[in-house]
Amino acid sequence: MSAPPTEALAARGISVGYRGTPVITDLDLTIPRGRLTCIIGPNGCGKSTLLKALSRLIPISSGRVEINGRALGDLSTRELATAMAVLPQSPIAPEGILVADLVALGRHPHQSWLRQWSAGDGDVVHAALAQTGVADLADRTVDSLSGGQRQRVWIAMVLAQQTDTLLLDEPTTFLDLSRSLEVLDLIDVLHTEQRRTVVMVLHDLALACRYSDELVVMRDGAVITQGAPQDVITEEMLWEVFGLRSRVMADPVSSRPLVVPVGERCTDVVPGGRTESRGRAV
Repeated sequence: MSAPPTEALAARGISVGYRGTPVITDLDLTIPRGRLTCIIGPNGCGKSTLLKALSRLIPISSGRVEINGRALGDLSTRELATAMAVLPQSPIAPEGILVADLVALGRHPHQSWLRQWSAGDGDVVHAALAQTGVADLADRTVDSLSGGQRQRVWIAMVLAQQTDTLLLDEPTTFLDLSRSLEVLDLIDVLHTEQRRTVVMVLHDLALACRYSDELVVMRDGAVITQGAPQDVITEEMLWEVFGLRSRVMADPVSSRPLVVPVGERCTDVVPGGRTESRGRAV
C-alpha cells in the first residue's frame, strides 16, 4: 500500500467569487499533514472564503481542491464528512438543544439505514465531551452556556466526527483573551496528542504565531508567503501586507515571533528596524 501524500489538503489553481466578483484567482496552496496551520491576513483578503472553498462549503469556479490526494468533487457528502470536520465562524445551535445531543450530531456522517446508533457512538460522544472538558455540561442546553463553554462544545462535536483534518474559522471570535487561550490550548493539545491536521483562520497575530506550526499569509485573495512563523513574520512583511508599523521580537513565553504594533505616539518605525523620532518623550 502506498504512503499517503505529505499534504492533507491542496488547492491547485482555484478561483472563487461571489455574484460574479472574483475574490480568489488561480490560488495554489498545500496544507502539510499533521501540522497546525493558521491563515492570517487583513480583513477582507479572502481568508474565510479560502477556508470555505477548501471545505466545499462554497463552489470553486476553476481549479481543484484535494484531500488526501482525492479531489473533493469526487467525494460524496458523507465521504467528505468522514475525512474533514468544519467549524464555521459563530455557528448557531438549534434552540433548546442539549449539549450531549449537539455533540452527538458529529456522529451523523457515520450513520446509515444499515448502521444505526450504537454503543460505540455513545462512547465516542462521551470521550469527546471528556476531552474538551464539558462532560459535566452534557445535560445543559447550549444556549445557557458562556461563550467559552459553547465553543468547547462545538469543538467536541467536530471531535465526535472523528476526522483526521479539522478546519476552524476564527474559533476565538467574541471570546475574551483568557477564554481564547483556553480554546486554543485545547485545539493545540488535540493536534499534538492526536496528530490531527488543523487549519485555522485567526486574526490575532500574536496567537497565530504562538500556536501555529505553519503560517499562510494572504492579501487581496492571494497567498503572499507560507512557512514557519519565525520565517514568515518580519517587520517588512507586516508593513507590506497589513500596513502595520511594528517591532518583531522573541515572545518571552514561547520564543516565537512577537509582534509589537507601533502607533503614532513617540516614534515612527520604518520597516527594517530604523526609527524616526517624532520629538516626544519616550
